[in-house]
Amino acid sequence: MTAPSFSVDPWDPSYGMAYGEEMTGDSLQQSSAELALDLELPANQWRPLSADPALPVPGTILFLDGVRRIDARVWVHGTDPQPSAGIAASYAAGLVCLDGSARITDVTVERGLFTAAPDAPDLDSRHAVYVASKAPGPGMDQLSLALQQHLGEAEVRLAMLFRKEHPDTHDLLFVDGPLRGRTHLDRTIGFIKTHHTTYLPTEQAAVVSQLRPGQRTPAFGMGTSWRRSSWYLRLPGPPGAPWSGVVRLECSADLPVPEVRRLADLSALVLPPLASSPHKDPRAPQNLVPIGGLERELRRRLGDQQLLYRSLRAAAAS
Repeated sequence: MTAPSFSVDPWDPSYGMAYGEEMTGDSLQQSSAELALDLELPANQWRPLSADPALPVPGTILFLDGVRRIDARVWVHGTDPQPSAGIAASYAAGLVCLDGSARITDVTVERGLFTAAPDAPDLDSRHAVYVASKAPGPGMDQLSLALQQHLGEAEVRLAMLFRKEHPDTHDLLFVDGPLRGRTHLDRTIGFIKTHHTTYLPTEQAAVVSQLRPGQRTPAFGMGTSWRRSSWYLRLPGPPGAPWSGVVRLECSADLPVPEVRRLADLSALVLPPLASSPHKDPRAPQNLVPIGGLERELRRRLGDQQLLYRSLRAAAAS
């Protein structure tokens, strides 16, 4: 039996595969999520809320984030006469700790081959090894999902390792992005800086437009394919559209309402001073300063994409 081999798609990874699979992106649309608007306040009493500045803030604030990059799109030639699509990707996760100073405490860099091919080997090139991982299907969205799941797992491992090594630290963890798959982490808030979906009805969405910097909406329950508690917060920044500077935050739906309220108030106290400035970050103010700095370092740690791409081409040809 011939051992599986692979070939590298000659197209630049940023342009998609040459066979022209059509991708459909998410657009801003009304969500069909089940909402519990009365979680913190009755829905007809919603108003902007300000946190009590005397609320005790943990001495250690953690920010967890990850970056991913497709180094090459590949074809796996195995036992199936039809080659299977795949992606060779690099991804990195990192943790920033704020406890009087700001520093990156942990970083992990991994590389993987994501494909639906059942017999795919690891891709061993001169400069890196891409460990084979099974994707749920050959579509680009399925390959991307497999990559994202591995990145999420790497992020969780970092957070759990930090807390294992610092068991007496009173911390609060912010995860960049939705909290899905990470709701089991204690004292953790998901930070979503872009809005692809409108979740709130018109009356409650109007409260978001009324928020001043540092204010938040009441917390509400939300259920889609998974459940969480969520709220909106406005960060300081130049005036703009009604939702300018607004981020959405979320925590585990299993937490009691007083704890959800405490986490929401802590986010309103901790995050506004960390908002980025437009002259430094085009994604200001939503791309927080610690996250922006961490992302730059993680991308640097991924290495030279063109070097890795050439290395993969050479390995495929050998």
